[in-house]
Amino acid sequence: MKPQANPTTPSAVQKITPFLWFDGQAEAAAKFYTSIFKESKITSLSPMSAIFELAGQKFFALNGGPQFKFTEAISFFVSCDTQKEIDYFWEKLSAGGEKSRCGWLKDKFGVSWQVVPPILGEYLNEEDSEKSNRVLQAMLQMTKLDIKKLKAAYAGK
Repeated sequence: MKPQANPTTPSAVQKITPFLWFDGQAEAAAKFYTSIFKESKITSLSPMSAIFELAGQKFFALNGGPQFKFTEAISFFVSCDTQKEIDYFWEKLSAGGEKSRCGWLKDKFGVSWQVVPPILGEYLNEEDSEKSNRVLQAMLQMTKLDIKKLKAAYAGK
């Protein structure tokens, strides 16, 4: 017997939603993020919270106070197919924040992001350990990731 869907719940409901705790900056964060990502929108604003979507992914932001801060233990991974995309997200997300190594950055709210091309995962998971190690060593020397340099390392150039 096939389980019945709950008729009051749409089938396309997102089961897991990132919940971000801000110190009075939920609305500013929602506006900042939706200005960067295409197909994004703010769906709700109140003095206590903001609900927004980035490229179809729903987020909830709470004005919870100063008790908790963001750390690198949680980050958002932005998959970029081209160097132009990497450059765009790197500059936009890091504005007023902090650039780090290996494609990592913190935005002006302290939220960590990884701006990464999918090809990096393919190269790092390469069966040829010599190739994957060259790519790893190249990546460790970078702040913003450079697709041409990753490809060169993979090719042994």
